[in-house]
Amino acid sequence: MTRPDLLRRRDLLGLATLPLAAALRPSSLRAGDHHPVPVTDPKAIDGDPRFPPDWDERLTLTVGPAKADLVGLDDRPIQAALDYVARLGGGTVRLLPGTFTLRNAVFLPSGVRIVGGGDETIVTKIPSQTVPLADDSDWYDGEITLADPADFRVGDGVVLRATNPDDGSNVVIKRTLVARSGNRFKLDRGLRENLWLSGEPTCSSLFPLLTAEHASDVAIEDLTIDGNRANNEHLDGNHAGNIFLQDCNRFTIRRVTTRNNNGDGISFQICHDVRVEGCRSLDNADLGLHPGSGSQRPILLNNQLERNTIGLYWCWGVRFGLAEGNRIVGNRNYGVSIGHRDTDNVIRNNEILDSGQVGILFRDDDRGRDFWPNRNRVESNRVVNSGGEQGIGIDIQGKTRDVELLGNEVVDTRGPADRTGIRIGAEVGAVELSSNRIEGFQTPVLDLRPGLDSSRP
Repeated sequence: MTRPDLLRRRDLLGLATLPLAAALRPSSLRAGDHHPVPVTDPKAIDGDPRFPPDWDERLTLTVGPAKADLVGLDDRPIQAALDYVARLGGGTVRLLPGTFTLRNAVFLPSGVRIVGGGDETIVTKIPSQTVPLADDSDWYDGEITLADPADFRVGDGVVLRATNPDDGSNVVIKRTLVARSGNRFKLDRGLRENLWLSGEPTCSSLFPLLTAEHASDVAIEDLTIDGNRANNEHLDGNHAGNIFLQDCNRFTIRRVTTRNNNGDGISFQICHDVRVEGCRSLDNADLGLHPGSGSQRPILLNNQLERNTIGLYWCWGVRFGLAEGNRIVGNRNYGVSIGHRDTDNVIRNNEILDSGQVGILFRDDDRGRDFWPNRNRVESNRVVNSGGEQGIGIDIQGKTRDVELLGNEVVDTRGPADRTGIRIGAEVGAVELSSNRIEGFQTPVLDLRPGLDSSRP
């Protein structure tokens, strides 16, 4: 079986066997390799950001209710501070204690660090409002007309939604209102989708609180982010979250509490080398932590994911990731869910308690030739009290193959019921079960593959 650590080791061994001249050629370097010649005493060279000097000081700006470099408690002073430090090559924006209520997302540029005071620095949002559009807008238009301007203001973040009248699909567009005449609003960017009245288009004041697109080398630390779930409509994690990243690289999210969002807590899509450590994602309507579509090498360490619909949701094509030391408790459906082409990941030393249906789910996806979550290792986890009367600790579905379940503790303490410790579907491929402790179930292991014992300890 090919494992992520073995892959890395083989790559490095292969590089070591090359002649020195060949090894130094850029074409011989593989993704993730270190430079073959150590870089010592790095200097600032124009156009070369790979090995920067470790500067003793960069610009820091404070934002807060008083006695700050920028005074204010909404998105505008935060955005102004971030844009300023980014223009000078990067730095830190420090949010002082207080409650910041946003009317638009805070957009994170590359090379910045945004840090707060933990529980004393709260970032939240206004209640959402939704109104219909009053006129057709074509895909090339840069404005919309609202039936009622309501409380929409210039600078607000909005989501425009409609049904595509041609095929019935959903249209979702995120924009900012940048100018106004009556109930006509100019957008920061053109629509690139048709918003025709036949598709019943609407405009809603919905947005992620912290977001980034095509940014890199950013840190988010010591903040409390509250999505004001009771007063906001739902917006799913493919478009938003309390923190939402799209097409980004090398983000670190550390000691952040993200809670009460009518959607996901933390979601990142096509983002590589994202590290989420020591965070809490609590009481969100959908997913606590959502490493999403095509994201490579996420590192998820020592987080608390509690009372979400799903605690940790590996989305499509997430590979070479590590989830370790997380406490995943009381999530309404699944503690951990892994699925479509999520391969070569390690799920290790996590506590997964009181999941509503299944502790760890390997999802079925039969829409392609090989869309299952293959070559994943589940090791030394503690999975306790999963599901109701017919609950399952670990459920492996579809044609998933080459999975390792090693040294896990799968336990139910609630007394007699028709529960299963580990269930292996009829079409599942190779599964290695080794040194697992399975206790308290009517059926410790239910293996439905033909030719194998249907029920064994």
